[in-house]
Amino acid sequence: MLDKYTRVYTTRILTPTARALLKARISPDLVTMLGTIGVTVGAFAFYPRGEFFWGTVVITAFVFSDNIDGIMARLSGRQSNWGAFLDSVLDRFGDAAIFGALALYFAGSGDNLRMTTLLIACLVFGAVVSYARARAESLGYTASGGIAERADRLVAILVTTGFVGMLDLPVVVLEVVLWLLMAASAWTVVQRVRDVHRQAVEV
Repeated sequence: MLDKYTRVYTTRILTPTARALLKARISPDLVTMLGTIGVTVGAFAFYPRGEFFWGTVVITAFVFSDNIDGIMARLSGRQSNWGAFLDSVLDRFGDAAIFGALALYFAGSGDNLRMTTLLIACLVFGAVVSYARARAESLGYTASGGIAERADRLVAILVTTGFVGMLDLPVVVLEVVLWLLMAASAWTVVQRVRDVHRQAVEV
């Protein structure tokens, strides 16, 4: 949903950077890998210590690589199944790092079992959302709809975590967003299962 509305603007903003990286002979695959490393390091270096604001700043800086590598691939004519596969696999590592690092904080010094459970649930449902689409497409079906796609989930968790850290907001603000995110992800799984079932029955 959000991805559809922001793709045009982010492409326009990030295209000069993509061109500069190509001119420096940096490959899209390298940008993909460096972005994932940056997100993972940023998440585990800051979030488990409760440094939500700076962790979000670092993660957000590297999250943009997920857009830049795609723009680079299109500009250079290097779009391939391999690049799409690598991007999807590494996206899962980035997502796991963000939610996992937050869960580590609440399982440790944050001392909040409910938040830890919510974060793990969001991580699991998010992974199933992505898996449902991948598995459906491998069987010749489509399952790309839903109210909680990856871009939506990332924006929700990063914006909320960043503001909680920057403004010293109560943890309950993040908890409310996590409940909503878990419910939206669960419903997206249901939607995709129903879509595939409908397509399978119609065949």
